[in-house]
Amino acid sequence: MELYDGRPENTEGRLPREIRTYDFLDQLGIAYKRTDHEPANTMEACNEIDAVLDVLICKNLFLCNRQKTNYYLLMMPGDKKFKTKELSSQIHSARLSFASSEDMLSYLDIEPGAVSIMGLMNDKNHMVQLLVDEDVLQGEYLGCHPCVCTSSLKIRTEDVFGKFLPAVGHEPRTVHLVGEEAPHILT
Repeated sequence: MELYDGRPENTEGRLPREIRTYDFLDQLGIAYKRTDHEPANTMEACNEIDAVLDVLICKNLFLCNRQKTNYYLLMMPGDKKFKTKELSSQIHSARLSFASSEDMLSYLDIEPGAVSIMGLMNDKNHMVQLLVDEDVLQGEYLGCHPCVCTSSLKIRTEDVFGKFLPAVGHEPRTVHLVGEEAPHILT
């Protein structure tokens, strides 16, 4: 894997949703690094991508309530464990579950394995609420997919939250996820 500045020179064989992502980022004047890779189906593959980008790629979960009236995109550090109960109490939504791949495609124009904050550019009716674990905001950069699982991007966190999200009209809601309890130290 190599690290490139910006969009690919040759877009042949790339999906329109990926090209639209590059077009949108370029239109906003957001600089980004890119690496192309095989779909990351294992943690080892994800770790390789993280190493090339020199950033921790966020875990992105597409969730909904039981009635399928509220949809959420949760961004959290990849090394944290997701606990439904912990999130449900903060957003006052019981019975959270993973949303269907059909809804993912319909609202974000993304397929499983490529869930990303970049998909919010396709949510014109603002049906998806962005939830961001506070730890994601601490890094100078974040890693995400350009709406496909065969490329990954490294973007300044301040550009994502200060330029991209205002441009797509999505207001993030910060959440605090513990994920794992700290081990007790006996003294």
